[in-house]
Amino acid sequence: MSSGKKKVSKAEQLRLQKEEEERRLKEEEEAQFQAQQEEAARREKERTEQEQMEKLEAKDQERRESELAELHSLEQKFLSAQQWKTDYRAYGKWEHYLSCDGSPDPTVLQEINTFMSLWRDDQNEDVQLVMEKGEQVLNLIEKLQFLLLDTPPSEITEKETVQYQESILELQNLLHQKYNGATEHLLKTANMYEDSEMGNMQAVIKDKNVTFCIWANLKKKVRLKNHVFCDAQHGFDLPKSLAMSSVAVRILHTYYDHVSPLWLQCQSVPRLEVLGSKELTQHSKDNVEEPEEEEKKAREEPSMLTEEEMCSDGRKSAVSFKENSNSIADINETEEEIEKKSEILDISSQVQHPLTQEEMNEKEEAITDENIVDLQQFVPVGGVYHIDALQLPPQVKQIKDWSMVEVLDVGLQAYSYPPEEAEDATHPPIQITLRLSDNVMYFEDPMIARWDPAGQQWRTDGISNITYERQAKSITFEMRAFYTIALLQDAHLNMPYQAWELQPTGMDEALLIVTTVFATIQIQIKGNQCMLSSVVVEEKDVLSYVTGKWLSPVDLRAVLKKAGVNIFPGAYSHKYVSVNKKVSEHLKADSVKDWSLYMFNGQKAQKLKITETSEAFSEELEEDSEFHSTLYHMLKDFASKEAIDKVETTNFLFIDVVYQLLLATRVLTYS
Repeated sequence: MSSGKKKVSKAEQLRLQKEEEERRLKEEEEAQFQAQQEEAARREKERTEQEQMEKLEAKDQERRESELAELHSLEQKFLSAQQWKTDYRAYGKWEHYLSCDGSPDPTVLQEINTFMSLWRDDQNEDVQLVMEKGEQVLNLIEKLQFLLLDTPPSEITEKETVQYQESILELQNLLHQKYNGATEHLLKTANMYEDSEMGNMQAVIKDKNVTFCIWANLKKKVRLKNHVFCDAQHGFDLPKSLAMSSVAVRILHTYYDHVSPLWLQCQSVPRLEVLGSKELTQHSKDNVEEPEEEEKKAREEPSMLTEEEMCSDGRKSAVSFKENSNSIADINETEEEIEKKSEILDISSQVQHPLTQEEMNEKEEAITDENIVDLQQFVPVGGVYHIDALQLPPQVKQIKDWSMVEVLDVGLQAYSYPPEEAEDATHPPIQITLRLSDNVMYFEDPMIARWDPAGQQWRTDGISNITYERQAKSITFEMRAFYTIALLQDAHLNMPYQAWELQPTGMDEALLIVTTVFATIQIQIKGNQCMLSSVVVEEKDVLSYVTGKWLSPVDLRAVLKKAGVNIFPGAYSHKYVSVNKKVSEHLKADSVKDWSLYMFNGQKAQKLKITETSEAFSEELEEDSEFHSTLYHMLKDFASKEAIDKVETTNFLFIDVVYQLLLATRVLTYS
C-alpha cells in the first residue's frame, strides 16, 4: 500500500511540474508578446510624435520670417522712444541755453571748468554758503550721472564718457575741499560756539544733503572727553590723551557717497538695442537672445583727501513663464545676458587710464583679504560718515575793538591718533555712536567698514565692539584710529523676490508690485514716467518722503537704492542669488486664475503641458499647441484679440518705461 501511494505521488508530482512548466512558458510567451506590443506602440508613438514635431518645426520655419518681420515692426516702438528721448535731451540743452540762469552746462567742459575755477578762487568759507553752493554741485553731479546711465552708447562717445567721469570726480573733490575750508573757518571762531555749560565748542549745522557735527576741546579736561551732539544724536568718547589735547572732532555725514568707486554710483542697467530686419533674421538663426548691453566705462574710483592732503589743502535651463490665457509678454533673459563686460578706473590723486578686463580680473582674483568688502555683494547705505580728529587752529582774540587771530598757511590739519612715533604701543580706541537716518531702511544689522585711501577700498578691520540698536536706530562701535565710515547692507537681501505682478490700471498705465521677504514695493507707471506709490514694511508705510513723485526709471532706481531698498540686480548678482525665471502679466486689474507655463530657450517658444503643481519638469508640449520663434507669437495663439490690440496701440513711451523697469528689476530671473 505504501509503495502504491509513493508511485501515485510521483506521478502527481510530474503532472504538476508539467503544468507549471506549461504555465511558465505561456506566461513568457504572453510577456514577450506584450513587450513586442508595447515596443511596437512605443515606436509608433515616437514615430507619430516625431512626425508631429517635424510638422510643427517645419510650420515654425515657414512662418519664422513673417514673425520676425512682425516683431521688428513692434520693436519700432523702442526706436520711437529712443528718438523721443534724444530729442528731449536736445530740447533740454536748448532750454538751459535760453534760461541764462548762470548755472553751467555740466556737459560743456569749458563751462564746468570755469564754474569750478571761480568757486575754487572764492575765499568765502561760510559754512551755510558752502552748503548752498554744495547743493548746486550735487545737482550738476546728478545730471552727469544721469547722462552716463541714460544716454545710449550710440549717442555718447568714449571721450565724452571719460570727460563726464572726470568732471564728476573733480566736482566731488572740490566739494569736499570746500567742506574742509568751512570746517577750518568754524574752528578759527570756535569760541563763538562755546557751550555755556561745558565750555567747549559744539556745533551742528545741517541741510538735506549734509550734517556738520564739530566739537573743539577748548577746556582740555578729562571729564569732558565724551560728547553727544543733541541735534544729530551722534556722539563720541575719546581716550584721555585726546581729552587733554588741542584737538577738534568732526563727524561730517554726507547723505550721498562720494567715497566709493564711481562705478558703484553709476552702474548702468541693460538696454534694448533694436536690430534691423536682416540682423533680426540672422540673430534668430544664430540662436542668440537679446544683444548684450555694453556697460559704460564708468567704474572709476574717486580720490579723497588723505590726512597728508588735508594738511596741505548659467548653465542652460528652461525658462518658466507664468501667464494667463489673455496675457502678452516678450521678455527674455538668460545668464549670458547678465554676464556683462565691465571696466574699472584706478584713481589715486588724479584720473588715470582704465584697467583692461584682464587686469581687472587679475586684481579681483588677487583679493584674498577677508577684511576687504566685496562691493558686488555689499553696498553702502545711508551715506558716508567722515570722522576726523583735527588740530585746533589759533583762536580769535578780542583786544578792545579788534579781533585778532594768528594766520597759519597750512590749511586744515589732521590730528594724528594714535601718535605716529608710538605705533607699536597700545592706545585706547575711540568710541563712536551714530544715529542712523530715518530716510534709510536697514533690514538687517548693517556692516561697518572704513575707507582705505591707499588701497581704494572699504575694509572691516580696525573696528570692534559693534552694538546695533534696531529700535533706536543707532549703532555704537570702537575704532583704533579716526576713519571715514560707511554702513553697508547686503545688496541681495531682497532677492530672490517672493512674488511680483504687473497689472494694467488704464490705457498706458500699469502697476508693478514687487514683494520681497522684507517689503512690498508698489510702482505706478504712466506715460513716460513712474512713481513709487508705497513701500510697506511689517504692514507699515515707510519712506513717505520719496513716494508720490513722478520720476524717470533711472531716477527711481537711484532713489530706492539710496534708501536701502535694492530690487535692482547688478551684473554679478547671479553669483549671489539662486533663482528661477518667471513672469506674470495679465490684461485686467484683477486676480489671475488661469495660469499656463511657457518655455523659451532662445530659439523657440512653446507651451508646456505641466502645471505649477507638477512634481517633475517636462518639456512635453501642451496638446494642440505649436512652436513659435518668439514668446510674443507663442502667446498670440492663446491671447484674446483685445489683448493683442492693446499691445499694438500702446504708446511707445509707456512700453519703454515698462521695459526699463522689467530689465532693471529682472523679475523674470530674480523671483
